[in-house]
Amino acid sequence: MNYTEYVQQIATMAVIPVADPNYTIIIPQMINYAELRMQRDLDFLSTQTSNTTYSCTAGSNTLTIPTSSFVTLQTIEVTNGSGVSTPLLPVAKEYIQNVWGSGSTQGIPVIFAVYGGDSATAGETSQNIILGPTPDSAYALRLTGTIRSAPLSATNTSTFISVYLPDLFIMASMIYISAYQRNFGRINDDPAMAQTYESQYQALKASALIEENRKKFQASAWTSYSPSPAASPTRG
Repeated sequence: MNYTEYVQQIATMAVIPVADPNYTIIIPQMINYAELRMQRDLDFLSTQTSNTTYSCTAGSNTLTIPTSSFVTLQTIEVTNGSGVSTPLLPVAKEYIQNVWGSGSTQGIPVIFAVYGGDSATAGETSQNIILGPTPDSAYALRLTGTIRSAPLSATNTSTFISVYLPDLFIMASMIYISAYQRNFGRINDDPAMAQTYESQYQALKASALIEENRKKFQASAWTSYSPSPAASPTRG
């Protein structure tokens, strides 16, 4: 499903003229509502990426990255002087503060903790991470995490969501359009409209979530196969 097909299908289901100016105004936010909800609910494998532009600062245990780099930070790897890459273990910041709080012990980091955002913008600009022990050199880092995918639009005419999950995308969008049609609560003309689309969204989300877990080898018994009631016990 591309952008034009999406706009036409929502208009048809909502019984709204495609050229209705009020409908045109809410299309971008309707897309945001649907896509952001789906990305938060399903944690798409397609939104996972890595960044190798960061490095430690010798003598400083703080690593600052732009908030725009990742929605959720998942892993950090450090490369030593021999080119060997090792993943850091995530811990509570209190552990680093108690064990390496003075900064007197320096070496190649082995653990990390998220430390919150910058105080100037309350985390809108950057996120702070602390490392333990304090780096003794500018070691190269590889950060892995999730990002937000570019939204569907007239210029970005297709996305992963619109191509592979058009059914779920439509249901999420129809929940939003129900508010536009004043059918979002129990005192409206059709109080069941939003609830009906919500129930369909939840049903479709359940199968989509299984599929995303299969992609990550997080399905039954840590495989990529569909769950099977007959084979749910692990093999001995």
